[in-house]
Amino acid sequence: MADKLKFVLALLLVAAGIAGFYFLAEQALVLRVLAVLLGLVAGGVVAWFTQPGQRFVVLASESVVEAKKVVWPSRKETLQTTGIVFAFVLVMAIILWITDKGLEWVLYDLVLGWRK
Repeated sequence: MADKLKFVLALLLVAAGIAGFYFLAEQALVLRVLAVLLGLVAGGVVAWFTQPGQRFVVLASESVVEAKKVVWPSRKETLQTTGIVFAFVLVMAIILWITDKGLEWVLYDLVLGWRK
């Protein structure tokens, strides 16, 4: 129950930040954006201290650890793979263009006789 109240408080803080943006309509844009950012930060801090917020922090830290385990391709491998993809796309475009022109010739010239 306490977590739900904390989440409601966090949402109210975010809403207060957004309301502050419109309430400060006559002020400089920097102050208006600062009001929204303060509302977001305050809401995030309150949400951080809930049980789901703590689980999210653990999940985020585990995700960073897993991302560090990934073996990323080298620059050379990336360029080679990109070149293969471009070559494949070019070959497929040519094949589809030849097929399109062939079907156009069969349909319009042979079957319908529109181009004589």
